Amino acid sequence: MGIKRVAVFAATAAFAFTLTACGEEGTPTPSGAGNGSGAAPASDTCKSSGVTFTADTAAAVKGSPTFDKIKSAGKVTVGVKFDQPNLGYKDTSGTRCGFDIETAQYIASKLGVDPAKIEYKEIPSANRETAIKGGEIDYYVGTYSITDKRKADVSFAGPYFVAGQDLLVRKDETAITGKDTLKGKKVCSAQGSTPIQRVRDEGLTEPENIVEFKTYSECVSQLLDKKVDAVTTDDAILKGYAAQNPTDLKVVGKPFSTEKYGIGLPRDDKALRDYVNNQLEAAFKDGTWQKIYDGTLGKSGSTATPPALERY
Repeated sequence: MGIKRVAVFAATAAFAFTLTACGEEGTPTPSGAGNGSGAAPASDTCKSSGVTFTADTAAAVKGSPTFDKIKSAGKVTVGVKFDQPNLGYKDTSGTRCGFDIETAQYIASKLGVDPAKIEYKEIPSANRETAIKGGEIDYYVGTYSITDKRKADVSFAGPYFVAGQDLLVRKDETAITGKDTLKGKKVCSAQGSTPIQRVRDEGLTEPENIVEFKTYSECVSQLLDKKVDAVTTDDAILKGYAAQNPTDLKVVGKPFSTEKYGIGLPRDDKALRDYVNNQLEAAFKDGTWQKIYDGTLGKSGSTATPPALERY
């Protein structure tokens, strides 16, 4: 592990180093495996936005088996990411923070669950559908792009944020300026992610130059160690990494996709999907969404407004 690799993990604070170290490179992690799976401590309630989430004790979702399960258990199990600065990560004290985390807490409160009773499970991108279909989690909030292919397995409320695919490179990189300059370059992204599939489908680089890991933080470490030339995923994620390491990393080019982040839900639970959409719409209108964004992802310097919901 190079010095810079150590630096990025230190800077991003407690990014589940154990998980990174334990897995074989390029091997998917079993759903829910890794540090942090299991009951979350009461301290897992970071609110960098300052918004307070109070459980709605009168919450009811008629006809939703998922809600019935949550109510019976007295807790909600939520799938998240752990290594994405300003989106879903752990701070220096091990507390989960970020735009996705607070969005997950907001939804939990509207389902009648105190956010302190959320059980978080760290689910890699490749295992999200399996975790939802198998009932391992009740919903997923973690830069989860809404696609028709995924709708065959799960359903989505939202979108609650719209991002675009972009490129993260080393600060001294001059040859890579956009997606059309990737030929002959090693490009890294997360297994099972939409961005790496787009690189493959569009032939942006040669198949032998496509590198995949379980997490984006592993790709960033490889970039800093000069083992890959670029990391690609949504600009919201990349800006977070660049902000954590501004002397060594930069985001280049223009976004070349539209990624609509949705809250992943069981496919056949339409009652829950409609209810979560209603809560998102309320947060869009009353300013809660904006406060959460400005206090988390907005700290990267990028402004944003609530997207239009796409109910189905």
